Amino acid sequence: MIKERNKPEVPGRVLVIIPTYNEVENIGRLTGEILEQFPEELQILVIDDSSPDGTAEVVRKWTEKNPRVHLICRSRKSGLGTAYLTGFSFGLQHGYDYMVEMDADYSHDPASLPQLLATTCEADLVIGSRYMNNTVNVINWPLSRLILSKAASLYTRIITGMPVSDPTSGYKCFSRSALQRIDLDAVHSQGYSFQIEMNYRAWKAGLRIAEIPIVFTDRTVGQSKMSRQNILEAIWIVWRLKFAK
Repeated sequence: MIKERNKPEVPGRVLVIIPTYNEVENIGRLTGEILEQFPEELQILVIDDSSPDGTAEVVRKWTEKNPRVHLICRSRKSGLGTAYLTGFSFGLQHGYDYMVEMDADYSHDPASLPQLLATTCEADLVIGSRYMNNTVNVINWPLSRLILSKAASLYTRIITGMPVSDPTSGYKCFSRSALQRIDLDAVHSQGYSFQIEMNYRAWKAGLRIAEIPIVFTDRTVGQSKMSRQNILEAIWIVWRLKFAK
């Protein structure tokens, strides 16, 4: 009981949504760490795109022993954006108050979750930012990728006017009411573009957006899912959003 009291408070029923593809080396340990850190009001939904490495089997074992873990298996690799939209739909249907986006590869530190959730008291969307206050909190990235990421953030802010220092960040928390005010059926982008579009739609809807500083650590096991197509889509998505009616 003492250990339970020491767990951080959560603002309501929270669903941590984790898309996976070939994350067998990470997902089991990450799931355990999150569950141990938080009380029962926080649950996990893993959305796996038929990983050939057995990721879903690891998660399924968790679901069998812990009702706080949920699994959706999709028949093929369908992309990050549709995975999160599937997770949002699940969360809205099952009455969760807050929904967190989180990577499976430990680039998003579970230790940042308490601050992310605590900040929901002042915002409808809380973004974990790598680039707040002109600082760079990224570990183990090659210089080329860091330059690309920073350039993408600057490019997005200039074209859209959106006041978000890290618009491509994938570590964030939406309130239920925020997702209900965004037309999720109109969102069709993937990868970095999905993060940009969701932020933009939240901003245009007049939602309160806050950023908290996080440290982003590049994965140490497994392979990055970023592709050339993701980069190209992020380049043109800002123009589509800017001129959308």
